Amino acid sequence: MGTSYHVTVVADGVDADGLKAQIDALLLRINQQMSTYDSDSELMQFNRSEQGKPFELSPELAFVLSESQRINLLTQGAFDVTVGPLVNRWGFGPEEERVIPAAEELATILENVGAKWLSISDDGRQAIRRRPIFVDLSAIAKGFGVDQVAELLRDEGYLNYLVEIGGELRVKGHNALGLPWRIAIERPNLAPGSVQAAIALLNRSVATSGSYRNFRDVDGERYSHTINPVTGFPVAHNLVSVTVVTDTCAEADAFATGFSVMGPEASLAYAESNNMAIFMLTEVDGRVVERWSSAFNQYLDD
Repeated sequence: MGTSYHVTVVADGVDADGLKAQIDALLLRINQQMSTYDSDSELMQFNRSEQGKPFELSPELAFVLSESQRINLLTQGAFDVTVGPLVNRWGFGPEEERVIPAAEELATILENVGAKWLSISDDGRQAIRRRPIFVDLSAIAKGFGVDQVAELLRDEGYLNYLVEIGGELRVKGHNALGLPWRIAIERPNLAPGSVQAAIALLNRSVATSGSYRNFRDVDGERYSHTINPVTGFPVAHNLVSVTVVTDTCAEADAFATGFSVMGPEASLAYAESNNMAIFMLTEVDGRVVERWSSAFNQYLDD
């Protein structure tokens, strides 16, 4: 997944080496299913599959693709796993671009971007590419990996743990002090690791998406790495990070990305309408301003 993971288990007599071996094997399997770094992964085989021809899916990939399509609809297209070609063309992929794409070029790329070109069978066992789309699950697969590790720990009988992959995490029970797990929300400034706020969680998942570290300056203009899959352009709003708290980390991961595209006003309106807990940092006149939904109040650690 191109990142690190961390697991904390609060229990007596933990076989750390044995548990690590189980977790490594699980994450390796997920990587072989969903990685775009591995040309032989199941996902990359799907990305090379014949257009219009059903492709048999593993249960795990089927779930993540179905969940991606569900959240795509809920965010009105803001979360879209086919946005990769646009991200690459704006210079945030493996090849760095220094020329801003013309409108005609973006229009051509957009012809093969869109969740509507990805079909999943009613039984969820097959997927079809209706256009030569390229599916990239980097905005949901880490969260799914967190969920899978958490469920492994649950199945092993552990009651108190924290699982984190690349900053996305899920907790259950209490920490070593018998208290709710305390999670820091990073402050978007020039001092990485500084804390903007702390939240207290029990049996929840949390993911953060931010634009404050990944951007490009071209000809005096700053472009965010967050690309709107509907317009093809980098977002231009003042939302610098959004943290989402939900039951599953896959959902939190995907919604955090979708909200980063939607911007602060639309995200807050959605969160309030759907009783979703989100915490946003926006930039106003050079200052960082905190905003959060009503459902987030319960997590603020005073």
